[in-house]
Amino acid sequence: MSPFHYFCAVQKPSYLTPEALSTFIRTALAEDVGDGDHSSLASIPADAQKRARLLVKDEGVLAGVELAHLIFREVDPTLQVEQLLADGARVKHGDVVLTVEGRAQSILTAERLVLNCMQRMSGIATKTAHISTLLAGTKARLLDTRKTTPNFRLCEKWAVLIGGGVNHRYGLFDMIILKDNHVDYAGGIRQAIEATQAYLRQTGRQLPIEIETRSLAEVQQALDTGGVSRIMLDNMSPTELREAVQLINGRFPTEASGGITEHTIAEVAASGVDFISVGALTHSTKSLDLSLKAY
Repeated sequence: MSPFHYFCAVQKPSYLTPEALSTFIRTALAEDVGDGDHSSLASIPADAQKRARLLVKDEGVLAGVELAHLIFREVDPTLQVEQLLADGARVKHGDVVLTVEGRAQSILTAERLVLNCMQRMSGIATKTAHISTLLAGTKARLLDTRKTTPNFRLCEKWAVLIGGGVNHRYGLFDMIILKDNHVDYAGGIRQAIEATQAYLRQTGRQLPIEIETRSLAEVQQALDTGGVSRIMLDNMSPTELREAVQLINGRFPTEASGGITEHTIAEVAASGVDFISVGALTHSTKSLDLSLKAY
């Protein structure tokens, strides 16, 4: 059976394809293992059969368990993994996430990649879950950004979902966001939007367009121009956000962005915006402490 067979059972975001996951794992293993895990090859008999437990040494939200299955299977399909906790579980110090049994050399070769991914993903899921609680009582939904680690975006955005957040665009190719520099280079809000609409017509692409605005005057320009899917309200004060939401009056979904922290996000959400994007979900998150121990 394909190691990705069970992904068919649950709807996954479009970027979590078997091909993307396989490429990520193989590239990461190539970076770490190279021409061989010589520490294990040198010290452990090839036929040694051992087992290990993945232990939690922290508190938070678990993420990366499904990925760990795939990593173990890529390293050695004969490894037997028993999962005890699932992605999204709230965990505490001493919890056992899974056990793995089989060739000792294979367990040791997979160990660091499993831990690197799960620790980072669990940290992101934990922060996402915490910040999401601060939006209680509002309609706002928490978005991630493209402020991710190069070549690790797949895992980081997956972790945001596990933590209860919402993925923004995956990359530059699946949505158009006309940010401040685009607007300035194009000559203004109207020029940026109209040039983008012309580009989409010429290329036959159908992509949502989001326009970033920095003032109520720019919000009005976006409303006058139209032809967008969402209006971003960038670096606005709570008072400006409320005024912008009233001005837009439901004609377009709204997104607050720019320097929003867990200390300010509740007031931002109370302004009535539909989405709040927080780059810190992926660029400033402490990893959750996990370890893989022989037993």
